Amino acid sequence: MPFWIPTFAGPRSRACERGFTLLEMLVALAIFSLAGLAIVRLQAVSARSAFDLRERTMAQIVARNLMVERLTDPQPPAFGSETGKVENFGRSWAWTQGTAPLQDNRLAAITIRVEGGPEQSPAIISFVRPAR
Repeated sequence: MPFWIPTFAGPRSRACERGFTLLEMLVALAIFSLAGLAIVRLQAVSARSAFDLRERTMAQIVARNLMVERLTDPQPPAFGSETGKVENFGRSWAWTQGTAPLQDNRLAAITIRVEGGPEQSPAIISFVRPAR
């Protein structure tokens, strides 16, 4: 009885040696690199958004502090507009205040705008207090 030794030649060997072609590898690398770039871009946008949110929150706190000062001041503010600067959080904040009369000059509508910085939206707060 002849002894049979399997050989790796022929149609069976082609099935065992299948793998990725160079073109398939290049396409896979291109897809992974695009996904990686999207993740890096998302991280940069997230970091920028966190910085903007922090700056906006600090500007809103400064605006609320100014509001409390106006509400607790025994003298009502003069009608019209004024500007100024205030130190808070280790930096200088520019603010603008507009005061208008309401209800036969018995109430004053006050709007305070605090500039957050370049390329940032300002913090704006409006409130009413007695004018007399």
